[in-house]
Amino acid sequence: MDFKDIKVTYFLGIGGIGMSAIARYFNYIGLKVAGYDKTETLLTRKLSEEGMLVHYSDDVDYLIMLEMDPAHTLVILTPAIPREHAEWAYLREHNFTIQKRSAVLGILSKAYQTIGVAGTHGKTTTSTMIAHILTNSEVGCNAFLGGVATNYDSNLLVHRDTKKLLPQQQFTVVEADEFDRSFLTLHPYISIITSTDADHLDIYGEYESMQQSFLAYANRLVEGGTLFIKYGLNIINKVEVNYLTYGFDPAANAFGCNVQINEEEHIFDLYFDGGIYINLSLGIPGLHNVENAIAASAVCLLAGVTGDELRNALATFKGVKRRFEYILNTDRTIFIDDYAHHPEEIRAILTSVKRMYPHPKLVVAFQPHLFSRTRDFSDGFAETLSLADQVFLLDIYPAREQPVEGVNSQMILNKMNIKNKVLCSKKELIELLKEQRPTLFLTLGAGDIDALVQPIKEILSEDEI
Repeated sequence: MDFKDIKVTYFLGIGGIGMSAIARYFNYIGLKVAGYDKTETLLTRKLSEEGMLVHYSDDVDYLIMLEMDPAHTLVILTPAIPREHAEWAYLREHNFTIQKRSAVLGILSKAYQTIGVAGTHGKTTTSTMIAHILTNSEVGCNAFLGGVATNYDSNLLVHRDTKKLLPQQQFTVVEADEFDRSFLTLHPYISIITSTDADHLDIYGEYESMQQSFLAYANRLVEGGTLFIKYGLNIINKVEVNYLTYGFDPAANAFGCNVQINEEEHIFDLYFDGGIYINLSLGIPGLHNVENAIAASAVCLLAGVTGDELRNALATFKGVKRRFEYILNTDRTIFIDDYAHHPEEIRAILTSVKRMYPHPKLVVAFQPHLFSRTRDFSDGFAETLSLADQVFLLDIYPAREQPVEGVNSQMILNKMNIKNKVLCSKKELIELLKEQRPTLFLTLGAGDIDALVQPIKEILSEDEI
């Protein structure tokens, strides 16, 4: 299908963070946008407010009511939709063009100078940071983000001069997702690889297979493009294209040093391409985010951002929803919510929080995400969660998976080497927090633990009155 023939886009799984960014794009350019999702969320409500048609029941009659013409309709599918889904079956049987989200993103981004950010952790924050820096410079950009940027309350950014410039004159920032090998549809002009820790072994089977996919992504650079890769990653010696490295090691092509923590503010120096940028202030906390900022800064400087533009943008960056997001930050209570769902992500945030707040007791509530991930990384979860002083462990959030016999949260609990740990339901967690009222508290996980954030905020705010 030629995209010029499309008049309607229909999304199976419109509420997904990657799907909704594309839905917003098609809505922006004036197409009719409709879609199904299993559950109503704040994001799907916003899509409806923006003029998109969203419904929540697997209902073929709804599709018939829309009177969509297969010749002028593009159906976009998320891998989370099961094959037996009735709407999907109807659309297949009636010869609608159906594309995976990753394929559509690949087609959309191919026309632009794409900046793709890949990695098992850090890609959402790094890509959002790049988009913010470029947007606040003379360069500008479009962006399809894997999280809601706090500065813009959206996961889609559109170049301010998009109607004046040809696509090849515009940068487009995308999150290059390794799940289901989605990033192999992209054609990046600039790439970043932040990390290649084992993950998604339900898809890849073996870690070596996942590494091969990252190598394939690294080698998809367009001619004349540039790859940035974290210094020390174990795939560096196998990369076939020219690359630059980044990190805290002075041997890297772009490196940060002299990191200072001033309350939540992190200040650092950056060395890149012969330039020295002293006392850059990052608007979000966390040593791992300073490392993300090193990569983002180098990319943006390469893209034409000036030193002054970079300095101002880093200082005003407010981060991404559910990435080191302060829910409460008062004299009595620090409450942080984060999407962390991999042992190394948990290690990064707990290490940063303990460095920033060394004295209060660190209390964490964690909801494991996927039975397969819990099975594969139970040792890592136990080790990193044991960095906390007390842990409330919730049941596994299954997402797209069916239960796996013998796999449960108790596996993690049994291996943790701290005394203050308990397995509890979400309801029990609320009651326990009413009793304890911790002063330094984190909610972690990629499931539906975020639905508890507001109730917990209300509980922990009672002592502030």
